[in-house]
Amino acid sequence: MKKTIAIAGLGWLGKPLAQHLSFLGYTIKGSVTSQNKAASLKKSGIDAYVINSTEDGIYGAVQGFLKTADTLVIMIPPGLRRNTGADYVLKMSHFLSEILKSKVTNIIFISSTSVYNDSQGDVTEKHIPLPNTEAGRQLFQVEQLFFNATGISTSIVRFGGLIGGSRQPVKYLAGRTELDGGNAPVNLIHRKDCIGIISSIIKQSAYGQVFNAVHPTHPKKKEYYSQKAKQLDLTCPEFIDQDDDAPTKQVDSINLAAILKYTFKETL
Repeated sequence: MKKTIAIAGLGWLGKPLAQHLSFLGYTIKGSVTSQNKAASLKKSGIDAYVINSTEDGIYGAVQGFLKTADTLVIMIPPGLRRNTGADYVLKMSHFLSEILKSKVTNIIFISSTSVYNDSQGDVTEKHIPLPNTEAGRQLFQVEQLFFNATGISTSIVRFGGLIGGSRQPVKYLAGRTELDGGNAPVNLIHRKDCIGIISSIIKQSAYGQVFNAVHPTHPKKKEYYSQKAKQLDLTCPEFIDQDDDAPTKQVDSINLAAILKYTFKETL
């Protein structure tokens, strides 16, 4: 009997993940936030549901979405970068309450390396995050909320900066001057490896774990983005000179190799 995978959030990563898992033989259900998106996805063969997570509760056919699912992949972004004052923890608490009413037993919660603060230095899954941003603090709270919930087994996946397809951060940096952090290492991951890691967790039933999902090479930002700007024929960003001893964050993983035996497919 084929497993049914529910994916909360069919966006830049969720949609190609759904297509990949479908190709592997899983039955896929997905959620989006508008009827137009759902209609478009249904035309392409994806069983899509309209669900909105708010501070007041979850709106939409959430139990229909979760019904028959064995595993749930949650990739609902916090949306906190614009300082809206949103309460992501409350939104996800409502979602967790709905999940616990369903028969879902395994969860993959997509988090971010922003749970580690920029002065923590070299970190792996063995290090306790010390977030110093509102987004990082709320993400870490939600990680704990799901990881410690009874009745489900959750794996946390902390992705670094996402690249792939049309998404290349240098496009936002090109031509800018007096940028900070030029000597800091990049902590990035390609979309194909994001999909590969999530798929590996599902295939191996590697639940109840924490995975830092970042490419193992970490060139300095000023070198990496200058190289990418030249490749794309963009104006190189300019970074201010900084002390090489300034604290920086480099995120690596022990668990990807030890637990999943995962090897990265894409270069940066």
